Amino acid sequence: MDIRLDSSSPTPPFEQVRAQIIAAIDDGSLVAGTRLPPVRTLAAELNLAANTVARAYRELEEAGYVETRGRAGTLVRGGDAASTRAAQAARAYADTVRRLGVAPSEAVALVRAALGAE
Repeated sequence: MDIRLDSSSPTPPFEQVRAQIIAAIDDGSLVAGTRLPPVRTLAAELNLAANTVARAYRELEEAGYVETRGRAGTLVRGGDAASTRAAQAARAYADTVRRLGVAPSEAVALVRAALGAE
């Protein structure tokens, strides 16, 4: 795994790590079942604090890209990661339309239109 940090970037290091791992998963360079380096190992390689890498891994796990299996380490999730991310996006959308006062039937119609189903 080749992660390069840009010290001149306004993007925090944990976000750079997270974004590069997501890009590698999305482009297929990191496939399901691939074990990510241990937090301390990657932190040492990138000259970062272990908590910085741990935060990136934690956010990746919350987003459904990876899963931590204790002593087995952190692994790239399988095909269900897309479903997990879609469910998270659906929850975020539902929260947004509720706050905006959009009726559920109208919210569903908007999704159908966006998907080209209507």
